[in-house]
Amino acid sequence: MLSTALTLVRLLKAILRSWNRPHFRSGFLLAGLILFSGTVFYKTVEGWSWVDALYFSAMTLATVGVSDLAPQSVAGRLFTVLYLFVGVGVFVALFAQFARALLQIEQEVDLAGDPKTNGNTDKA
Repeated sequence: MLSTALTLVRLLKAILRSWNRPHFRSGFLLAGLILFSGTVFYKTVEGWSWVDALYFSAMTLATVGVSDLAPQSVAGRLFTVLYLFVGVGVFVALFAQFARALLQIEQEVDLAGDPKTNGNTDKA
């Protein structure tokens, strides 16, 4: 439980640190829009509940491949193919931004504890 809380805190720090970067902000908002659009599509076209539609949208973009839900309509299947191609690329780029911010935080923590740098995190 503690490790989950610490990981969540680190993730939130990475989001806050990255928020001032336009690429991150636009990627984050685009990822949210893609997740929302998939949820609305599956709710409308497949007739799923909001929770099932969100669940399937998230699992599809995470490339988990759940078998408890699957689009039954031709439109739903075609949308899922396009949704995967577009959504996975956006989420990979977003997670790369998360990783970059987390690595920067870790590097600053390491430098702050290094006696040779005297807590100075400026790069020479």
